[in-house]
Amino acid sequence: MASVLAATLSCDSFAETEREGGVRLVTFAPKKGETPRVGLLRGQSEVVDLTRVRGKPPFDPEEMLSLIAAGAKGLKWLREVRASAKEAVALDKVKLAAPIPRPRRNVFCVGWNYLEHFEEGAKARPHVQEMPAHPALFTKAPTTVNGPYEAIPSHAGVTEKLDWEVELGVIIGRGGINIKEADAMKHVFGYTVVNDVSAREVQRRHGQQWFKGKSLDGSCPMGPWIATADEVRDPGNLRVVCRVNGVVKQDSNTRHMYFKIPRLIAELSAGLTLEPGDILSTGTPAGVGHARTPPEFMKPGDVLETEIVGLGLLRNRIGN
Repeated sequence: MASVLAATLSCDSFAETEREGGVRLVTFAPKKGETPRVGLLRGQSEVVDLTRVRGKPPFDPEEMLSLIAAGAKGLKWLREVRASAKEAVALDKVKLAAPIPRPRRNVFCVGWNYLEHFEEGAKARPHVQEMPAHPALFTKAPTTVNGPYEAIPSHAGVTEKLDWEVELGVIIGRGGINIKEADAMKHVFGYTVVNDVSAREVQRRHGQQWFKGKSLDGSCPMGPWIATADEVRDPGNLRVVCRVNGVVKQDSNTRHMYFKIPRLIAELSAGLTLEPGDILSTGTPAGVGHARTPPEFMKPGDVLETEIVGLGLLRNRIGN
């Protein structure tokens, strides 16, 4: 774990230092077998265990969803803790889980949200040749969520076409329905790194319904932490990179999103209530494996790195 975290921190995960008011939050286990709990990342190398600080927090310190639901009151308490906490544990001594290890609902996802990605898949998609007027929305099951350094199951016998998709994850803080685009960013709690790992032949097997091919267990590595909204200077200008075995496969920027975050939240919430802790994965840029010539897919032993510069890096090995 120490070597993994060292590599993570060396890849510009802290390209921007902590901004005043902003915090980074992890779900971690101090020791193997211990109950995961919420931690506050302090600096580049320490985690403050929120179950061990003085004073009663306005949320359950063992549940990230409880913290998110606490809203401004919870964030105020966190800022006070960051300034006053005396005890902390070394980041490279703990085991990080996904920040939200088991979402209450499916992970909301967006397809075809970078024009270059839409165009690279045109040959495999003769039924849709023009960019849709509205976002293509689908979901991944809660059981897809995986830790930032855990193995991703290869699901041999189910798929031979396991593909990668680096994406920015948006965490909803304040719930709502029919949210106006102008108000959408007020509902964002923070951001995280996601890879929408996809079983391509399964994805296309069910009448263009992507859910099954996107929902194999462990196919949504996430983390390593959540950066609160006030920690991220401009979510519309973040470099997103994906590597397989050290080779860059995707390298783009969130400024190339076709539908921006406010539009996505407005469209998703139309007639559908969003809740605190909901996860919205905002789409992937060009460079996916199935669109390459010849196509490329991951196999057992491959190492998948998913990075958003300034936000964090995931490193997941493909398991047997």
